[in-house]
Amino acid sequence: MEFLLDPSIWVGLFTLIILEIVLGIDNLVFIAILVKKLPPAQRDRARIIGLSLALLMRLGLLSVMSWLVTLTQPILQWGELSFSGRDLILMGGGLFLLFKATTELHERLEANPEEHGQVGVYAGFGVVIAQILVLDAVFSLDSIITAVGMVDHLGVMMAAVTIAMVVMVLASKPLTRFVNAHPTVVVLCLSFLLMIGFSLVAEGFGFHIPKGYLYAAIGFSVLIEFFNQLAQRSAQRHESRQPLRERTTAAIFKLMGGSKHGAHPQEDEAEEQDRPLPLSFGKEERYMVTGVLSLAERSIRTIMTPRAEMAWIDVNDSADEIRALLQRVPHSLFPVCDGGLDDLIGVVKARDLLFALNEGQSLSELARQNDPVIVPQSINVIRLLAELRQARGSLILVTDEFGIIQGLVTTHDLLEAIVGELPDEDETPDVVAEGEGWLINGSTNIHQVEQALGCDGLVSDSDEYVTLAGMLLSHFGSLPSTGQQLRLGQFCFEVLAVSERRIERVRVTPQSL
Repeated sequence: MEFLLDPSIWVGLFTLIILEIVLGIDNLVFIAILVKKLPPAQRDRARIIGLSLALLMRLGLLSVMSWLVTLTQPILQWGELSFSGRDLILMGGGLFLLFKATTELHERLEANPEEHGQVGVYAGFGVVIAQILVLDAVFSLDSIITAVGMVDHLGVMMAAVTIAMVVMVLASKPLTRFVNAHPTVVVLCLSFLLMIGFSLVAEGFGFHIPKGYLYAAIGFSVLIEFFNQLAQRSAQRHESRQPLRERTTAAIFKLMGGSKHGAHPQEDEAEEQDRPLPLSFGKEERYMVTGVLSLAERSIRTIMTPRAEMAWIDVNDSADEIRALLQRVPHSLFPVCDGGLDDLIGVVKARDLLFALNEGQSLSELARQNDPVIVPQSINVIRLLAELRQARGSLILVTDEFGIIQGLVTTHDLLEAIVGELPDEDETPDVVAEGEGWLINGSTNIHQVEQALGCDGLVSDSDEYVTLAGMLLSHFGSLPSTGQQLRLGQFCFEVLAVSERRIERVRVTPQSL
């Protein structure tokens, strides 16, 4: 009882426990690195066996302290250098640590980790345990020398070593999960292993490196890594605030070698000129994937056929005029109206209209049997997909808040928004390559222009305009004259043709910044 009431005993015990835990952390980290090479089902068992072996080895060394004392006597002479048993153990352990840390670093920085390979190859259980045993021998010697220098009572030493090992066993699994989840921590620990191995070899040759220097370097590195992990955590929190769809879109755009819509093309192009694009997607594939991903960001105005370009049937026209229109315009569906486009009666197939004309039937009665599908222009493209499915192949008319028809949408328009322009046999493509530039119709959708030019930043964030002509009018402030130019980003837009109140044709050429 008098032994237990001695305050110096308890102070020495608690101090030694803390030191043993500190000295054992590196051993614990390296065990976590080694057991990662095993199949997941064997890792817990290997970790417990490794720590148990470390405990047994330290208790065994404590029981033969008298033998440890003799290890300081020279047993090998090489010129002017003499080596004791302790020196040889330190040198051997240091060389093993240097070899192990070097191979592990090479594996992580140059090669692929074994468990992530295509065939799922893992290290043998016995090999890993043998490596843990060598590590235990190296780190146990350091721990025992510390215990011998701190406390005089063998029982206190054994109690401190045992308690410290129990604490490390309890903390081993969380620490292992943390190390496995943070590859930079593994590299940092391996660099510590190199430093410790070098210090052991130096001490074996008689060059003592104060532990304070090592602990200061380790502490500073841990502090820097803490800030690094904190910065990564903050970046992940910031990224998690963005919708999953936006994060997925940005990731796929990056994979395709492009940047997210809305970025500044002047800045992005300067960074990407010297960076090779990934070969995961071909040109047409990138075009299609870009079209699909941009659908959610587009308004219905950007894909519909505008009112001015709509072809429709007036029941008040003569049969010959209607028949000529049906033969001239290669559409399969037509809105049928009574005098004006806003006096809509219905939507009828071209073949049914021709049959009714040939049979002398009333087109008004035929149109009333086919009610039109009408949606507001505020609807987004994703909701429009459901409307198109319900329309069963019919076209959809788009109206504003006053009920005035603004345009129409068909499945053909939606397909063009994804894969690009699909001109009819009698149509001229909206975008035509001309040397290093392009000739583009003013009515071409601005999304299509971006995809053709391979740039971002032309689309209006406020949906102010949806065509190339609308973009030019927005920047000029008035209807431009023929030959007027606009330099925007890395492109020059030259107006080639203007008719009445419309920009008909534009030449686009790349410009060096």
